[in-house]
Amino acid sequence: MRQLLLVGLVLIPALSGCKRLENFTFKTQVETKLDLPAPVSVSAGNVNPVVVQAGQPRIAMVDVDGLILNTPFVGPLSVGENPVALFREKLEAIAADPCVKAVVLRINSHGGGVAACITMRHDLERFKERTRLPVVACLMDTAAGGAYYLASAADHIVAGPATVTGGVGVVLNLFNLEDLMGLVNVRPELIKSGTYTDIGGSHRFITAEERKWLEAMAADFHRQLIADIKRSRPNATDETNFDGRIFTSSQAHKRGLVDSIGDLDDAVNLAGQLGCPGLSVRPGVVLYRRNNDPARSIYAITANVPLQGAGLFPSVPGIDRAKLPTFLSAWQPEITMEKLGGK
Repeated sequence: MRQLLLVGLVLIPALSGCKRLENFTFKTQVETKLDLPAPVSVSAGNVNPVVVQAGQPRIAMVDVDGLILNTPFVGPLSVGENPVALFREKLEAIAADPCVKAVVLRINSHGGGVAACITMRHDLERFKERTRLPVVACLMDTAAGGAYYLASAADHIVAGPATVTGGVGVVLNLFNLEDLMGLVNVRPELIKSGTYTDIGGSHRFITAEERKWLEAMAADFHRQLIADIKRSRPNATDETNFDGRIFTSSQAHKRGLVDSIGDLDDAVNLAGQLGCPGLSVRPGVVLYRRNNDPARSIYAITANVPLQGAGLFPSVPGIDRAKLPTFLSAWQPEITMEKLGGK
């Protein structure tokens, strides 16, 4: 089990040479002895810094993996928690750590809910303004849709040699299950007030007027994403950057969507240089984890997979997808991808 030592920040500068002060209580890990990974749970306590690469200065790594939704990935046979809430919690922990000199935002995600991604980006922007810490985004296997939108708020974006990125668009997947329900003699009996109260319902086809209205909503959200990305990436002016197509890292680099091509180590070293100009040694890296969530390298991933019903019942895409009537900014060729909250 991890043992935690609570240290008042007034004592930290004298002990560690850290200069930045915050009005927080800082938690540091003394010892970690955990042989087997356990399900992640908020009941395991606050997030705490776990050293995954020794060295100085300290670089904080924030990991964003899997589908981004403002909902907890918990329940029977499931592990994980709300990625939006966890992201805010990690940023707060970093802001309270006076030893952190820069941040690496490690992203491996197809994207997610428009509202969730906007919330996380705004949190990141406020964090940068408050702490003045440089942020380097590192795009791993995939960083598309809302995940790229989040990354675009960083000061520098590093994409891996085989990264898939872009995919900036908005989609609302609706399914008509009227015929399927008829096969099992399910007949909806709606009592409603308001002509469009059941708009988008899976029990009937949408009308031409309803389709036009929903498309207008998707376009409005899309404009918000594009405006924020252009504000952060002024060189990404080609409108085809934002029509939903995906790119390789070299294509994204030529289009101004990323700044350089490299790996996670390159991103860490760059963050060290930005946080401590002239740095000639390898910086240390910490990930922020709960007590029962181990991390042993800079590639460590928090389990965040909703497994309810997986393998127990047949997966019918229309039925599964109809449970998530959310405007998404995500590259999702597989329409049941909302089951994948992590790799």
